[in-house]
Amino acid sequence: QVQLVESGGGLVQAGGSLRLSCAASGRTFSRYAMGWFRQSPGKEREFVSAIGWNGSRYADSVKGRFTISRDNAKNTVSLQMNSLKPEDTAVYYCAAQVDLGTILLVPTGWNYWGQGTQVTVSA
Repeated sequence: QVQLVESGGGLVQAGGSLRLSCAASGRTFSRYAMGWFRQSPGKEREFVSAIGWNGSRYADSVKGRFTISRDNAKNTVSLQMNSLKPEDTAVYYCAAQVDLGTILLVPTGWNYWGQGTQVTVSA
């Protein structure tokens, strides 16, 4: 069982930056690929970024602006978000997937989820 707790969300102006963090419980953190998804009202939950033993992936909409990193010693994963746009406004969720070498780009198949943290980008 893995429990995930996100932090770092908030309100920021367009062009600004935020850093999201996710703390995971458990002793097998390194066995999991870690990812970030987001969901805005009326839309499906969508993939943002993920990192596993085989590397990292980004949605096209955030490439060059967001950077994912993880610290296996501290059981944390972070998402540095720069050059934020109003369309980045959403609830951001941390997720964990048993790392089998392929990162899933859809919510289905991710094993554990955090409660989410709100990110609001004003124009």
